[in-house]
Amino acid sequence: MAIALRLSRGGAKKRPYYRIVAADSRYPRDGRYLEQIGTYNPLLAKDDENRVNLNEDRARYWLGVGAQPSDRVARFLDAAGIRERAARNNPNKAEPGEKAKERAEEKAAKEAEAAEALKAAQEAPAEEEKAEDAAAEAPAEEAKADEAPAEEAGEEKAEG
Repeated sequence: MAIALRLSRGGAKKRPYYRIVAADSRYPRDGRYLEQIGTYNPLLAKDDENRVNLNEDRARYWLGVGAQPSDRVARFLDAAGIRERAARNNPNKAEPGEKAKERAEEKAAKEAEAAEALKAAQEAPAEEEKAEDAAAEAPAEEAKADEAPAEEAGEEKAEG
């Protein structure tokens, strides 16, 4: 029989209240237990002394006979100074999952395409303006060319 020190949920919907219990690990979470050794009320402030109540003598007894605490109960035992909890290090904790990475890559590709399209759109009007400027200059040169023969023709009429 494997004994576990774990939380057993009570309270109403959206208003949790937990018992810290010693139970056979095969029993349901909220089912039968061997002994209640404390309580945990997550609705109270973190610095409230009534948030976690723990009978230290009974917790030490159950640990002495081989009970294994759950992660949350191990934190409570560490805070109470009953049992040291090894610090965990999860360097990948903040790293997004595979699907999130794929979505980020797709988004980055779309943004790159949009940036290229915007850059091309900005360059195209600039080229059109250059073409328009060149086209505007060409008729002006033609007009000057048209005026020059007219002036010459006018001079010929004046002479004649």
